[in-house]
Amino acid sequence: MFFFLQPVIAALYSVMWRCTRRRAQSLCLVLACLSVLLHLLLVFLTLSIYQPPCEPHSHLPSKTIRAVTQPNVPLALDSHRNAASSGPGQPGASRVDVRGSKNMAAQTALPDNSMLKQNGIGQQSGEPVKQLSTVSSADLPPVQPNLTVLGALFRHLLYNPPRPPLQEDDWLLRVKPKGRETQLESPQWLSASEEGYNAVHLNGDVETHPPWLRFHLGITRWQLYDPTDPNLLQLEEQLSSDKIVSAVQKTGGTQLKLVMSFPNYGQALLKPMKQERNEETNYNLYYFSDFERHNAEIAAYHLDRVLGFRRVPPVVGRLVDVIKEIKDITTDRKLARTFFSSPVGNTCFYGQCSYYCSTEHAVCGRPHALEASLAAMLPDLSLAPRRSWRSPWRRSYSRSKLAQWETEKNYCDTVKKTPPYDQGTRLVDVIDMAILDFLMSNMDRHHYETFEKFGNDTFLIHLDNGRAFGRFSKDEPSILTPLKQCCRIRRSTFKKLQLLNSPQFHLSDVMRASLSQDPLTAVAPLLSEPHLAALDRRLAKVLQVISRCQEQHSDTVFNDIPDYPG
Repeated sequence: MFFFLQPVIAALYSVMWRCTRRRAQSLCLVLACLSVLLHLLLVFLTLSIYQPPCEPHSHLPSKTIRAVTQPNVPLALDSHRNAASSGPGQPGASRVDVRGSKNMAAQTALPDNSMLKQNGIGQQSGEPVKQLSTVSSADLPPVQPNLTVLGALFRHLLYNPPRPPLQEDDWLLRVKPKGRETQLESPQWLSASEEGYNAVHLNGDVETHPPWLRFHLGITRWQLYDPTDPNLLQLEEQLSSDKIVSAVQKTGGTQLKLVMSFPNYGQALLKPMKQERNEETNYNLYYFSDFERHNAEIAAYHLDRVLGFRRVPPVVGRLVDVIKEIKDITTDRKLARTFFSSPVGNTCFYGQCSYYCSTEHAVCGRPHALEASLAAMLPDLSLAPRRSWRSPWRRSYSRSKLAQWETEKNYCDTVKKTPPYDQGTRLVDVIDMAILDFLMSNMDRHHYETFEKFGNDTFLIHLDNGRAFGRFSKDEPSILTPLKQCCRIRRSTFKKLQLLNSPQFHLSDVMRASLSQDPLTAVAPLLSEPHLAALDRRLAKVLQVISRCQEQHSDTVFNDIPDYPG
């Protein structure tokens, strides 16, 4: 700028010199004023492009920098109970550090931007700074299970109500009379190959039947099993330790499942380990794209039993040898073709299914041992047909569309006028199922089943719970929509929820004790402490919804236990 104006200034001075000689005072005065104006313009332009030195930025604390750049480094260590019981309005106020997680980015991202606000970034004037607490599950103190509490719970009167004697048509299956005993000793019970199977000779003595058959014979109109039946322990023992003689892939479904057979012709549905116990579901995944977890199936069985429903078939954890108990004995050629050895020498396979059946999502042993859940199979459909019902509160399974119940506030009024929800206990059965799903955060309840023999006067079978227990840091309130819209609940269910919310029978303590009896607990707890704490938090929310319903409706509680004094 100075070089540009220098010739002009020089010319002005030359003119002024000539003016002085010619004594043209008036012209020199005008030129002098013009010179001053040009100098002022030069100063103005110089100041406009001048950059002052930047103020130094306030430095973030070193712990915050490490937490942002290294997801595995905890920012602050809070106590166990505070970390696991963050309130519903603070989904990001508590985090459990998952080492080696596939969705680390989702776990370190905080929905409420509390990390930024903690350091004054994006904080509104007068807004309190939120404290961020990140806790590693490895740092949580171990909590010992209390089996005494579990036994006391199951002896409570609510879990042993007086029932009328069962009639003949209240049993799903019955052994034929002794006079026709010879028809039960049939070659149909013998395997075509007989290799690995034991010869089975059935007679009228139920005590001689294998555990899986006694389980089938114990199914009634009101429950899948009697919790006091000693055969239940024998069935769980069979699932966890009996020799496996056959393994084939189950047809249908969206993810990999295997049907395992035992020497006594019993069968179980195997779901392999897909996700670490303390790993949360990626927040970017839709509920219908989530993994199915083996520990979720096991925990759902225990939670269902703790709630006194007895509508989930028995499920047990087991370490399976991928080579000896699957690859070497399978007759499924499609399954056998998918086995391979990983770069670190682990035996892997992926099968064929709609989701996650590829080399990128293979199931791998360590190197041969694979954690899995084994669920007892229900009676064959040829003996005990089941009916599948579409849930009235089924989700849309779409990324853009909403279901009808999500847009209609009075949707329950329509459901109440529709069979079979217009009479009997079917509506409160669905609400029981919704409470179970909310406690374990299961959004994947699109259908339920019943046994056709019992018609509409029977319980609902709670099958396929593998997508439960995906997140402990977030609750999904929409799962409770049936309860919120209908404001109806069994008195027996309500009383059990209140009991499990009491200090004597805390739900997390009872579940910890129940899960400790599973064989896989020897490897690691089936539910991490944050998941157990989430159960207590969600139970309190269920009771809050019921309380609000009672304030608005006088018929909220359906009294199915009129003789209970409490």
